[in-house]
Amino acid sequence: MLPILTRDLADRTGRAGCCLIIAFCAATLASCAAPGPADSQSAEEQAELVFPPPPEMPRFVFERTIFGSADITVEDSESKWRRVLTGEVDKSTGFSKPFDVEACQGRLYVSDTVRRSVHLFNVPSGEFKEIGLEEPGALRKPLGMAVDNDCNLYVVDGTLKRVVVYDQDGDFLSAFGGSDKFHRPTHVDVDADARYAYVVDTGGVSTDQHRIRVFDIATGQHSFDIGRRGTGEGEFNLPKDVAIGPDGRIYVVDSSNFRVQVFESDGTYVATFGSIGVQPGQFSRPKGVATDPDGNIYVTDAAFGNFQIFNPAGQLLLFIGSRSTTAGAAKYMLPAGIAVDEDGRVYMVDQFFRKVDVYRPAAIGPRDGFMGARAASY
Repeated sequence: MLPILTRDLADRTGRAGCCLIIAFCAATLASCAAPGPADSQSAEEQAELVFPPPPEMPRFVFERTIFGSADITVEDSESKWRRVLTGEVDKSTGFSKPFDVEACQGRLYVSDTVRRSVHLFNVPSGEFKEIGLEEPGALRKPLGMAVDNDCNLYVVDGTLKRVVVYDQDGDFLSAFGGSDKFHRPTHVDVDADARYAYVVDTGGVSTDQHRIRVFDIATGQHSFDIGRRGTGEGEFNLPKDVAIGPDGRIYVVDSSNFRVQVFESDGTYVATFGSIGVQPGQFSRPKGVATDPDGNIYVTDAAFGNFQIFNPAGQLLLFIGSRSTTAGAAKYMLPAGIAVDEDGRVYMVDQFFRKVDVYRPAAIGPRDGFMGARAASY
């Protein structure tokens, strides 16, 4: 469990945002024809960006940034030789306007509203493809996403006002919803048994349809709703995202009420945490939400340029990132979607810098977990 953030740590993290720990690691040169003795391996300084900064124990390490397919794909020998002989430029498919991110067993999915597709990075195999370019699963405006335990992918299409379901490799399976079911769908999550899909209907100023719509995944039929427009318990004002914790509880970003509301799976109201403000633990422009295997809750805030981590009781544990007008590690202008995978790695989208930043729990090594399979080639 992460330690609760103290006022002193909050002040220091707010000023510094991060720290550099210089570590010396042995690195084997990839170009060597044959391995040499261990003491002949070159050593190079590797700077790790860690959170929180010393003297606190590090909990997360900034691992890398993904801008597009070139950061993941493996080039075969034939392609390499063709580039050498012809001078062909290696092409990468980058993000145009990334919105949300999901991860499942080594596959990373990033929705892109401008490209009208979902980028699929198969990290262990080094393969890349775009999902949603062809019928019957063609996308018009892919927004929020979710994955189930089988890595099936659920994508909200804001234009067609439906949820499109694909298998783990991006092959179309089904779709449900429609213009008669939603006012403005934006995000989705599914329960552990992939029985119900919880879809955020954000609504607007001219409607009271600010709610979570729940659908039976097997039949595609609407089952029940959670919430309505308002400021009271169980009511929403422009809800933005939804996440289901390992205990089955539902966490909803109630953006214009500047809070996160918690519900049981049947829609029963449980609790609220957060309020409007600029202090750690408060919200200014909350957007994305995710949960980790321990039940902690991660909330992005576009005004703060960070994500905050809360325990299941709603107590602030840590925040990571800072608002910036220049690109860099853990620097954000317009953070949006967030996801946490099975191993605890955190993935954060920034729409302005068109990137996904990856953070690794300090308790695991860079080669550990599903996404660590190709760490040596990063």
